[in-house]
Amino acid sequence: MENQVKVFKALAHPIRLKIIKKLSDGELCVCKLNEDVNFSQSNLSQHLKILKEAGILNSRKEGMWTYYSIADDKTLQLLYIAEKLK
Repeated sequence: MENQVKVFKALAHPIRLKIIKKLSDGELCVCKLNEDVNFSQSNLSQHLKILKEAGILNSRKEGMWTYYSIADDKTLQLLYIAEKLK
């Protein structure tokens, strides 16, 4: 149950939901995630860390960039279901 709480807490923030939606089409580097957003690089890093610690995102380093992707498509299914709730 502790993991479920961690996942729902991680998903319960508008910025983190925006990050997940950006990643729904596939892997992106931090440089792309930071485009068209109204928050700093350090703020983005904090949100990415929370999502990664909750097991929602995977990351990999390539050169000086870190690339993020959604760890499990079930996360997207969960968000789809949540959108359908009234």
